[in-house]
Amino acid sequence: MLKHIHVLPLAGESFGVRSMCTYVKTPNVRMLLDAGVSLCPRRFGLPPHPNEFEVIELCRRKIAEAAEKADVVTLSHYHFDHHTPSYEDWLCNWTEPTETANQIYRGKTVLMKNAREKINYSQRRRGWVFRKTGGQHSKKLETADGKTFSFGRVTVRFSDPVPHGVENSALGWVLMTTVEYEDEKFLFAPDVQGPMSSDTLKLILEEKPQLLMIGGPPLYLSGFKVDEKQIQKGLGNLKKIVEVVPCTILEHHVLRDKKWREKTESVFEKAAEAGNKVLTAAEFLGEENRFLEALRRSLYVAEPPSKDYEKWMRLPDSEKRLNKPPV
Repeated sequence: MLKHIHVLPLAGESFGVRSMCTYVKTPNVRMLLDAGVSLCPRRFGLPPHPNEFEVIELCRRKIAEAAEKADVVTLSHYHFDHHTPSYEDWLCNWTEPTETANQIYRGKTVLMKNAREKINYSQRRRGWVFRKTGGQHSKKLETADGKTFSFGRVTVRFSDPVPHGVENSALGWVLMTTVEYEDEKFLFAPDVQGPMSSDTLKLILEEKPQLLMIGGPPLYLSGFKVDEKQIQKGLGNLKKIVEVVPCTILEHHVLRDKKWREKTESVFEKAAEAGNKVLTAAEFLGEENRFLEALRRSLYVAEPPSKDYEKWMRLPDSEKRLNKPPV
């Protein structure tokens, strides 16, 4: 698809974790986008299955290896599946107190979401903590909202903050990132959830990327935490995108629903009619999908954990975070 901008997804729901972390190599700069990965602490009343911990450990290793090569690390917003905190948490983030974050951010140029403007309270606090911990070890720490950076002939352009889903979402705002080299363009649009916002849709269409990675709508929350009308708006806007973008990598919230493929059938049909592709990150790499969170309940039935693991499961979440699961 692109000859000079090489895109390598490292972690995501199609690999079995919560993330959109992606490594981008260009002729002039190497970038690690949204270097975070997490697990849902409780789904279907169950903590992560041992298979999920095996995958997050693997993803952590891949992210650390990519960070060694990267010149720039980006941070679109302060959810922990998009950046790495500097505290111990084996339940959700698979992080040691400081070393995990240091592996990623030490000596790097970090281009990040402004933690003081267009941000909700929880992310403002996390942004402040990041500056005092992992961020302080970076070579350069700079807010990126609405800014453009040049690295030789490569242009890296950040959007103004766009909604994390619906307009005025309680979840706050995120940054989209465009990487451009000559006539090639890759757009990274995390957590826009479709997009649900018409303004975000307009921005994506105006960019005209050949390759897009986008977070789809949270189907699994429909009628529970998210209005079904907003879900359908996100799917409708996604159909407009795949009709004009040659290749779309569809990831994140949308894949947490076991029936995601049948619920997005019209999106795939619209892309096919236009001769375009829609793929998960795993499929983009030619790998099989592993929707471990969506299949968590059936995993416990098909592959019962050990007695030691069952003992760990009975710990309070606060203790699970401080004790590695026996996997």
